[in-house]
Amino acid sequence: MQTRRRQEPLKAKAPYGGNVSVPTEFWNDLAQKDMAILCEAAQAVWDEPSGVVMQFLNEEIRVDVQQHCLQCRRGDKWEPWEYPYLELMTLAYLLQVTHSRVKGRMVGVMDLKDAFFFQGPHTIDTAALVKRYGQDPEGFKAAGRQLGGATLDMADAALCLEPFPKIPIYYVLWPGDEEFPAKLTVLFDKSIELHLSADAIWGVVGLVSDALLNT
Repeated sequence: MQTRRRQEPLKAKAPYGGNVSVPTEFWNDLAQKDMAILCEAAQAVWDEPSGVVMQFLNEEIRVDVQQHCLQCRRGDKWEPWEYPYLELMTLAYLLQVTHSRVKGRMVGVMDLKDAFFFQGPHTIDTAALVKRYGQDPEGFKAAGRQLGGATLDMADAALCLEPFPKIPIYYVLWPGDEEFPAKLTVLFDKSIELHLSADAIWGVVGLVSDALLNT
């Protein structure tokens, strides 16, 4: 499975449905950045003459600032990756990331300063993951490992996944039984709100959840 994922990028679709367009001004704003400072903050590498290289889960990606496109490494070369939602979230990370470090303090969505955002249409939706893995904690952990994540000694099954270098996201699963239904909770490092706006946090969770579902 690991080999397959290196050969086939994630499905190029929006996790929450609908069409996604990437505003040109996002690319223009990125081009105005001091790339040395940006890469230091983002824990990325500047690839002359126009690329920012970093990790997305288990994939190495390259953001071509001149060509306005996202690329993924396939063997010894870079290939275009037509995944507008990932492109949008990657630009959001690069435009918003700060020099602050991961705090090592795990929090829930309601502990974030913009907790009010995560209601209604922006509720963190875990229903599909519960349906897929609610009775399969070992499959859940295996999927996380295939995405470059680490298993944690929490609940019945827990994962730490890093969609971007300074953005650990924790998925904690309690399988269902005859008495209680399965439950899955998404947690964050407290520092996430220093690097991403509330809508970007919601979007990045969608990317990670989609990756787990398609692994």
